[in-house]
Amino acid sequence: MLHIKEGLEQEFEDAFRQAAPIISGMKGYITHSLSKCMEETHKYLLLVEWETLEDHTEGFRGSSEYQEWKALLHRFYTPFPTVEHFQDV
Repeated sequence: MLHIKEGLEQEFEDAFRQAAPIISGMKGYITHSLSKCMEETHKYLLLVEWETLEDHTEGFRGSSEYQEWKALLHRFYTPFPTVEHFQDV
C-alpha cells in the first residue's frame, strides 16, 4: 500500500507514468498494476510481478534504474511503504 502525501495525487500519477517504463524494462519483470483507493484517494495499491524474488531485491534494487525510480517517486510517500513479496498458492 502506498500512502501519498495529500494533495499530490495527480503529480504522483504523472510521475508514475514516467517511472513505469523504468521498471517494465528490467530483467525478470512480468507486469504491474497501480490502483487508486476509491474511499481514500491518497492511497494506492501497487502490485509488481517478477520472475524471481532476486530479480526485484537484487536486480532492480541494485540497479542504476532504481535510482531513477527513487528520484521520481519516493518523495511522494508518507510514510515510506513496506515492501512485501507474495507467491501464488
